[in-house]
Amino acid sequence: MKQLKWSIMALLMIGTAGYAGGDLGPLTVYESEDEMAAEQAATVEEPVYETPEPQKPLIVPAPQAVSTNGFYAGLGITGVNYKSNCDCPKNDTKDVNYGGTLRVGYDFNQYVGIEARGTKTNGDADVDHAGLYVKPMYPIANSVNLYGLAGVAKTKVKGDLPHVDSESFAAGAGIEVDLSNDVPKEGRYTRPFDGTGDQETGIGLFVDYERMILKNNAPDLDAVSAGVTYDF
Repeated sequence: MKQLKWSIMALLMIGTAGYAGGDLGPLTVYESEDEMAAEQAATVEEPVYETPEPQKPLIVPAPQAVSTNGFYAGLGITGVNYKSNCDCPKNDTKDVNYGGTLRVGYDFNQYVGIEARGTKTNGDADVDHAGLYVKPMYPIANSVNLYGLAGVAKTKVKGDLPHVDSESFAAGAGIEVDLSNDVPKEGRYTRPFDGTGDQETGIGLFVDYERMILKNNAPDLDAVSAGVTYDF
């Protein structure tokens, strides 16, 4: 009986200590997880965000200019039919003579240019002719160009037939054909019509007709020329 009494008293003392707030038992599962989460949060570093560098704008180089110009020159063989307007015996009024023609010009665009030309022939009637012309043009293909001539000229005829010394209007027309094998070049052309008609850099052919004197009571002087040109 005495031992039972002491046993009850010991149990009462242990229960009283538990209610008094003593931390006698081990940590619960929930307490361990909270502490672990707190430790992990303390060790995680804040992310560092880097500001991206601004991209440089893409610079496209300007197209390089392709040097072209409208200058050309030509050289041809010319036949001139001369018929005098004087009241002379028939065998003294006509002659067909031959010589050469030099052409130098500049095409402003595919539709208009200027040209200076000179012609000299030998025969019974020696012809010296020089003129300055406006040259209207029309390209009918990539390598074919029709053109006209309208301007003023100085014409002299000497020799065995009646002489001529005239300053007057003159006109004509012709065709040019390009023979060069031009290929497109990378870049920006200095003129938009390069490669149209007989206007590429290189060699071409021409055939034209010219009425050397255009005025009343003038002798007939008709010239037909054929030759080569070079476009610069």
